[in-house]
Amino acid sequence: MKLKPIELRNTKPTAKDLAKIKKSPIYIIVDNVLDTYNIGAIFRLADAVAAEKVILCGDTETPPNTKIKRASINTTEWVAWEYTESASQAILNLKSNILNLQVVAIEQSSKSVPYDKFDYHFPIAFVLGHETRGISKEALQASDAIVELPMFGINTSMNVMVSLGIVLYEAVKNL
Repeated sequence: MKLKPIELRNTKPTAKDLAKIKKSPIYIIVDNVLDTYNIGAIFRLADAVAAEKVILCGDTETPPNTKIKRASINTTEWVAWEYTESASQAILNLKSNILNLQVVAIEQSSKSVPYDKFDYHFPIAFVLGHETRGISKEALQASDAIVELPMFGINTSMNVMVSLGIVLYEAVKNL
């Protein structure tokens, strides 16, 4: 099933519709992301790669939220999601339930490696953080690896959903 944006905005999926979607072993952990446009765009990215689930953590807004719904073009209805109090708890929950899960934080750090030089394997969880403060220290420590995008201009950071999109599509080359 493929729906155009106008159809997505006006269609509520049935349980049968959701059961037909073949999921990729990808989890997206959203650690205190505040901008509802970013959150909606993260749902669109999750749908684009058929991610298993989005996990919203901390101060991240959750559906139903009109701004998230609008930015997501209603993919919040099609992508499984849950709320967990902290990203570190979300990581712990996933690791205790999914064998050989690789947890990759997308963040600038002295421990990070270039996103296009990293060996991604599945199942995988990507962690992304607050637009100003980044990923919490606890979630970074619970992650298996940290990847980052190079910055060539004067700005030191990339938008969180843009960064996720670039890294997701690098990783799914290996699916």
